[in-house]
Amino acid sequence: MFHKAIIFSLGLLTLAGCNAQKKTKTPESTAGTASNSSGTKAEVQKEGIIYFNQGENKFLKEYEMNVTFKSISEDSRCPEGVACIWAGVAVAQVEVMGTYTRPVVLSLATSDHTGRNYHKSAEFNGYTISLEEVTPSRKAEAGGKDLNGKYRIGIKITNADTASNSTTK
Repeated sequence: MFHKAIIFSLGLLTLAGCNAQKKTKTPESTAGTASNSSGTKAEVQKEGIIYFNQGENKFLKEYEMNVTFKSISEDSRCPEGVACIWAGVAVAQVEVMGTYTRPVVLSLATSDHTGRNYHKSAEFNGYTISLEEVTPSRKAEAGGKDLNGKYRIGIKITNADTASNSTTK
């Protein structure tokens, strides 16, 4: 009889411990989400540019789409401190998925060059998504350190109807 009481009390302590862990983890994750979303809001509002670190995924409620910055597939930009004939281009792979659509990977470049199939913007789900900036810039150091994983992009999303009307005047 005594061993049943010990087993029963150990079971209750285990369950109480699990419940205590849930209670302590919930406020931390809620607080982290609240501060993260407020920080994200400030970044989103900066001149209408939305910033992503490489590999970052955000659901943009305003546009009803999920956006993921996958990688930089090409970075031929002229390094800082070097005189180049051509400024070069960086091409970002951005995956977008609407609430009711399948994911699509867009290749967005820092400049338009139709001969090389570089496009600064692309249309998706009624919106025009444009690549506004890519950081950091390449350095002219010997060996050229690999920036893979350290990239950060800024994109701007506008209504496709508004964007086409503003360019045609």
